[in-house]
Amino acid sequence: MGIATVGAFAIGEYPEGVAVMLFYSVGEVFQGMAVTRAKGNIKALLDQRPDEVTVMEGSQPRTIKAKETKIGDIIQLKPGEKLALDGELITESASFNTAALTGESTPDTKAKGEIVLAGMINMNSIALVKVNTAYEDSKLSKILEMVQNATAQKAPTELFIRKFAKVYTPIVVFLAIGICLLPFFFVDDYIFRDWLYRALIFLVISCPCALVISIPLGYFGGIGAASRNGILFKGSNFLDSIAEIRNVVMDKTGTMTEGVFKVQEVSIKPEFDKDEILKLVNALESKSTHPVATAIHNYAGEIDHSVPLENVEEIAGHGLKASVNGKELLVGNFKLMDKFSIPYDVNHANIVYTLIAIAYDQKFAGYITIADSIKTDAKETVESLHRMGVKATMLSGDKSTVVQYVADQLGIDNAFGDLLPEDKVNKVKEIKAKNQTVAFVGDGVNDAPVVALSDVGIAMGGLGSDATIETADVVIQDDKPSKIPMAINIGKQTKKIVWQNIVLAFAVKAVVLALGAGGLATMWEAVFADVGVAMLAILNAVRIQRMKFN
Repeated sequence: MGIATVGAFAIGEYPEGVAVMLFYSVGEVFQGMAVTRAKGNIKALLDQRPDEVTVMEGSQPRTIKAKETKIGDIIQLKPGEKLALDGELITESASFNTAALTGESTPDTKAKGEIVLAGMINMNSIALVKVNTAYEDSKLSKILEMVQNATAQKAPTELFIRKFAKVYTPIVVFLAIGICLLPFFFVDDYIFRDWLYRALIFLVISCPCALVISIPLGYFGGIGAASRNGILFKGSNFLDSIAEIRNVVMDKTGTMTEGVFKVQEVSIKPEFDKDEILKLVNALESKSTHPVATAIHNYAGEIDHSVPLENVEEIAGHGLKASVNGKELLVGNFKLMDKFSIPYDVNHANIVYTLIAIAYDQKFAGYITIADSIKTDAKETVESLHRMGVKATMLSGDKSTVVQYVADQLGIDNAFGDLLPEDKVNKVKEIKAKNQTVAFVGDGVNDAPVVALSDVGIAMGGLGSDATIETADVVIQDDKPSKIPMAINIGKQTKKIVWQNIVLAFAVKAVVLALGAGGLATMWEAVFADVGVAMLAILNAVRIQRMKFN
């Protein structure tokens, strides 16, 4: 563009020389505005950490730097204030605005003992929060780091255009020199000024601005639009990948169901003391972080820490084992009973609930039934996926009858239960072996291996484990499964806009180049072919930030 402007001034075409630079500058302004808007969407989601917090020292509040806050400190949060660190609510209840984190405008009421996250805004009364995570380790800090690194992960189209421009630009400059000088040897009435003018037109038309600016901007806009809806893409390459997904494989608990279990029935054999068995089970389950443990605790009451548990062991995909007064205690699924050869007289296949089997002193003591509720938007999620031509498969370590029941309720294509973590990996490998693209959605630590294996790993970021969030390519902030089809739609729309810009740029340039070669195009047409098309492409790329994906 610089060469073309200088050349235009050299041959006295002042208005056209000015036009080249003027419109180029206007294009740059448009680009800057679009990038600022996309960054604003991401910053609105992430830049939620206040610099200072009010810490309670006895009954006295003291304001300190957020970074100086230690685990165990009690933070006082006034109405309208943002929480700076993750913690546990110690006030009886409080309502929080979580829109910045989740994109959800409905206030979220938390009860005493529940986890609250950095970035949430206290709405009504003064709340007290006990810090349980260091400032730099909070979910918000990790997410901020993820999105700041997102632009480093380039989509294949973006990488190709960058490489293309590096090779293409010097070639075009040499071709323009050739257009100006070579006709001297082949044309009888060679006029240097006319051929220089044609070469300058060729240079302006050939400039790859429209592609180099609009394509990265399209992807950046896609990441910004997703952020505005509480979906975090860790790189523009995942926008491309998710647009091609043909299979969504999902976990059940915490992904399609609430992950909040309630005890339905406790069936303990008469030869055992029911209260004693429940006390032992409650004490052992307190060693687990599984939602089932919370359900049992809520039912059985306070944990008796005097229970002499020894050699506590968690057996992946089975349950828990420990010794109590020299007697073996087993709490888990019926596969655990089979593993330790404990005979039982329950036809567990016919019970459509999650079952917790109990064995004490090598004898089957009974079972507890637990139910989980399906998320309100789970059925709508599966319907949306089917409309997109995407198959839904559910994989779970829960009992097959429970998994099949949930799958039938939601209209899921295939469902498999009683799976260990390695079984989930094998099922995903089977789908990938058919050359089909797979996105896996999970939230537990045991989902991390299969999230890493899939083409696109999606983590539920609200309740999800840190291991899964770290491994995943896409993080859904509010745990809503309806954001899965939304993420796919954002990927599809981003890809569509990027290819619209590529086709527009090449089509217009090809037409004007042909006219320029024949001497029919002036610098004005050349300016439109480059800067005009670049501006149109930028405006098209900005469109994605205004789209509604609900």
